Amino acid sequence: MSLSRKRKKQLRKLQKQANNLWESQQILVGEAGAVAREAGRQLGTYGREDLGPTVKHGYDKYAAPYVDRSVAFSKHVLADKVVPTAGTVVGSAMSVWDAANDTRARLAKGKGFELDRGKYAKKADKYSKQATKNLSRKLHTDSGRDGIGAGGVIAIILGVAAAAGVLYAAWQTLRADDELWVADDPLRAPDA
Repeated sequence: MSLSRKRKKQLRKLQKQANNLWESQQILVGEAGAVAREAGRQLGTYGREDLGPTVKHGYDKYAAPYVDRSVAFSKHVLADKVVPTAGTVVGSAMSVWDAANDTRARLAKGKGFELDRGKYAKKADKYSKQATKNLSRKLHTDSGRDGIGAGGVIAIILGVAAAAGVLYAAWQTLRADDELWVADDPLRAPDA
């Protein structure tokens, strides 16, 4: 199929327009990438300088008193309720174990079955006090606060939400429309 000179001239003109459009799209994509990088830097700066201190101040003002109060109450319950109860239970179990061992030893020696409640009550008190002291010592090791606190978690959540918002806005700006087309290969212009 042979093309007329007029048709060839029109096709060359169309090819030139397509190449110009292709070059301008490449420049536009490069500028959009620069804008996205700068937006990321600005978001990081905003998070460090404005958002972080605001969240920390809000946490210190509103949430920290309640968190501190609940931590103190938890320590109180643990120290004054759980540890003594656990110590009593452990002490009672150990005194029952001792009673069983003593009775078995007495029966093995042929002395018969004898139950001295006072003796075992003293042992139960001794074992429960000892178990309570051991549990208290293990549970009350005052190590500094390890890990991230509630304020840090809130700041991370807000930072992730802000980053997601920026990414969504960039995606909406740079997504492909029906009229625009950007090829995967930036070095080769589309054929006309």
